[in-house]
Amino acid sequence: MAAEPSDLRRSAFLLLTAAAVAIAAAKTVGAENVIEPSRYKAPEQGGYGAEPDRAWPASRPDPHPTFSSNDKSRWATVRALVHDRTFVIGQRTYPDAGDPTKYKDVGIVAEPAYRSLDVVMNPKTKEFYSSKPPLMAVLVACEYWVLNRAVGWDIGRDRWLVIPTIVLTWNVLPMAVYLVLLGRLIDTTGKTDFGKLLTFAAAALGTFLLTFSHTLNNHLPAAYCVLFASYPLLRAVAENRDMPPVGYGSCGFFAAFAATFELPALAFLVALMVPLLVARPRHTLLFFVPCALAPLAALFLANYAAMGRLLPAYSEFGGEWYNFEGSHWAKLGTPAAKGIDFNNEPTSVYAFHLTLGHHGWFSLTPVWLLAFAGLLAAGIRSAPDVRKLFAKQKATGWTREMFAAMTVVVSLTVFCFYLMRTQSYNYGGNTSGPRWLFWLIPLWVLALPTAADWLARSAAGRLLGAVLLGLGVLSVFYPAWNPWRNPWLLQLMEYTGLLRY
Repeated sequence: MAAEPSDLRRSAFLLLTAAAVAIAAAKTVGAENVIEPSRYKAPEQGGYGAEPDRAWPASRPDPHPTFSSNDKSRWATVRALVHDRTFVIGQRTYPDAGDPTKYKDVGIVAEPAYRSLDVVMNPKTKEFYSSKPPLMAVLVACEYWVLNRAVGWDIGRDRWLVIPTIVLTWNVLPMAVYLVLLGRLIDTTGKTDFGKLLTFAAAALGTFLLTFSHTLNNHLPAAYCVLFASYPLLRAVAENRDMPPVGYGSCGFFAAFAATFELPALAFLVALMVPLLVARPRHTLLFFVPCALAPLAALFLANYAAMGRLLPAYSEFGGEWYNFEGSHWAKLGTPAAKGIDFNNEPTSVYAFHLTLGHHGWFSLTPVWLLAFAGLLAAGIRSAPDVRKLFAKQKATGWTREMFAAMTVVVSLTVFCFYLMRTQSYNYGGNTSGPRWLFWLIPLWVLALPTAADWLARSAAGRLLGAVLLGLGVLSVFYPAWNPWRNPWLLQLMEYTGLLRY
């Protein structure tokens, strides 16, 4: 006897989850930084070429399962915390006391495997630190400390064991939980099998979370936390009930935890809290708020422990901590300031490329066009729900339509935030997608079923959905070996001579 459509759909969810997690695990255990010849040759006339000032290594580099300045600076802090009990990853010394222009950098940061652009230097002590907020490094260091003490693994000698194990713990295992919870929410949101399957296929194989699954980064934990914060609320909304105290606590903790990984996610925390505070002030104040304060307090404590200050290192961007002699960022305003890190496009051009251009949210993941349509439709329908919120006619004060409206408001807030950061219009550096927006991915996935259900009505609509999904999967798998590379759209523009940073 044939299985019911719901059984087939759930089986498809299971198989897609298994495939996505297996792909992420394979990328992680097989991770190795590859030196690509195309990045080391002079530009060809009329063709694609990379940085002409890059010299091919004179000798065989030591292999390593790390990829970029971003993750190397994090691993340097993890190593320093466990082995040296400090956040300091190096120091600038002056062998010739009479000549301050001659210096030598020593410590972890000077080793080829950990050399990074993402470092800052205390102008008083001449000590180097990672420019990344230290809380994540502290948490990763806790796991490495256990591995080091329990089984004797060393991040230098046993890097092929230590680094993949930690990345599996931080990126891959939570991905399985993330997809299971997403599947349950999608089942309560969509109305057609096609809409639900398209949405889940996009979640499993069509977002940049899979692209970055084999490198240590803050974007995946932030996205997972956003989903974990949303899950108890949306389940309660679907079942037309209030959340238990643990639900309020989970919402607050994970929403704030997301903000420790991505500071702009504070907008999500506030947007989640305010309606709950209006509709259920007692539960929100007793459970949501205290649980939200815990990770935020940990963030400030980690910042203070690291550098004796509450604000993270990147609050000093453009100042002495960044612009020390020899720093990548000190090139700004000089002839050496070349490449995407020193992009000075007008805001309108930057906004275009961040949405529909070479680093575009919509151009690289076209299913977000469907999600946007669903968000607008639901957002318009949410107006009456705001009145019900103040009348306290709903168990939590929330509805699905209000959640969609919240997603629009939070997304616009974050987008405008990055447009205002005119000193760093670099799209996140050499990265295969708009990585600063990745934590919004679960919110947009949850908006997909509405528009996907519209497409399910016709064969042409289903074909369109498949094409949009396929283009997104192309973007996801294009940088197969290293996610810290330019998107295929930018490389196409460079190859055709349309644009070169």
